[in-house]
Amino acid sequence: MPTTLGFSKQARTATVVVLVAVFMTNLDLWVVNVALPAMGASFSEGGSGVTLGSLSWVLNAYAIAFAALLVVAGRAGDRIGQRPVFLIGIAVFTLASLGCALAPNLGSLVVARVVQAAGASAQIPTSLALLLAMVPAERRTHATRNWAAVGGLAAAAGPVAGGLLTEVDWRWVFAVNVPIGIAALVAGRSALPKPPARETGPLPDILGALLLISSVAALSGALVQAPDWGWTSGGCVLLLAVAVIGGAAFVLRSLRHPHPLFELHLLRLSRFGAANSGNLVFGVAFAIMLLSNVLWCQEVWHWSALRTGVALVPGPALVPVVTLLTARAAQRFGHGPLIAAGGLLFTGGMVWRVYFASVTPDYLRDLLPSQLLTGTGVGLALGTLVAAGVHALPGHRAATGSALVNSVRQISATIGVAVLVAVVGSHVGAASRHDFRIAWWAAAVLGLATSAIGVHLSGGSGRTASATLKEPEADAQALADAS
Repeated sequence: MPTTLGFSKQARTATVVVLVAVFMTNLDLWVVNVALPAMGASFSEGGSGVTLGSLSWVLNAYAIAFAALLVVAGRAGDRIGQRPVFLIGIAVFTLASLGCALAPNLGSLVVARVVQAAGASAQIPTSLALLLAMVPAERRTHATRNWAAVGGLAAAAGPVAGGLLTEVDWRWVFAVNVPIGIAALVAGRSALPKPPARETGPLPDILGALLLISSVAALSGALVQAPDWGWTSGGCVLLLAVAVIGGAAFVLRSLRHPHPLFELHLLRLSRFGAANSGNLVFGVAFAIMLLSNVLWCQEVWHWSALRTGVALVPGPALVPVVTLLTARAAQRFGHGPLIAAGGLLFTGGMVWRVYFASVTPDYLRDLLPSQLLTGTGVGLALGTLVAAGVHALPGHRAATGSALVNSVRQISATIGVAVLVAVVGSHVGAASRHDFRIAWWAAAVLGLATSAIGVHLSGGSGRTASATLKEPEADAQALADAS
């Protein structure tokens, strides 16, 4: 049967279902960050206390599981069909959101977050493939831009939404997903197209995914527990050893397995390797910036979650605007100059915080200028780094390579959160001002490293910008295949 639905009512309904699901999963990053201090306070009411290191697993468990399962879920969509995997993803994400909302303790919440990540990993990859199956070929560029814009909209709405929901109760951050997910599931069952499965081969290496999860989780655990255990403690050394051994085993297995989780040999491509290095470095810096701003506002300035959310809007709101306004510049000059400029602006925003942050709240002098700089920098660099990685790949490896790009972003977020916790310690307050400055300096250095990678991508490749940048439709299909 034909898979393109044109502009019928069914197509419009299906498009809304896909975009709502993408919005819901993208919103998660922003609302959970804002709600994190409230979660800690809630679980500490029993008297046992919850450290920042333990609380960080609410973010990190999700990111690690998402990174490892993204490729597996994407390939399952190719084999089983995008529609059933997408609907299963919505169902799992919705049920896990309910589990998060009802979690009686931190451990239960972390487990529910892992399940939630499994649902998200099934939704995100298949969503673009379904969207492209619903529109004529000549409208795929427009559809892809709408799909990408949803992430920007979620970024702009996330801090305020997180603040509003947390003011009621942090559990509503997750509970709000339940009616939305049920509605999307019901509408999706009748409206979504049924594109045929595209592959019949085996799933990627499942053991490799487990090794990746173990390695990244152990590294994160060592970083977040080091302030309490000590860097030379037996537990910390053991976790670091697991991280190194697990990481080495994952690399060796990926290089030898006939169907690896990631085709790591693609990193030997100069531009692809550089773009992924930039993704990792800038992703760590971005995670440090995002969570440190939330903790500073709520734990040092003692602002409410709502006031914090409103205060943090300018940065993420700038990201989609800058990305849209500089799209033609990327086509004309290539990715490198935008990445270099974005890294420098991000560094400027972090250095601004180092010198102007005060325990006495002064939003206009401290946080707002920093957000304007970092928001512009993220808008220039973050999406451009992903695009640079995708465009550097040969056509027949766009799918697996793009999956690696997206997974690196999730891993970098995990490392960034863990690094921040390792620097500022498990208990945050006004006394942590010096430690926050160390974290901001670290983010600034990583921003400079990103800028240097942008300079590298700007020259020495022997390729013009027009030769490097492909048609948007090809990018969309590559992302759909990858996911």
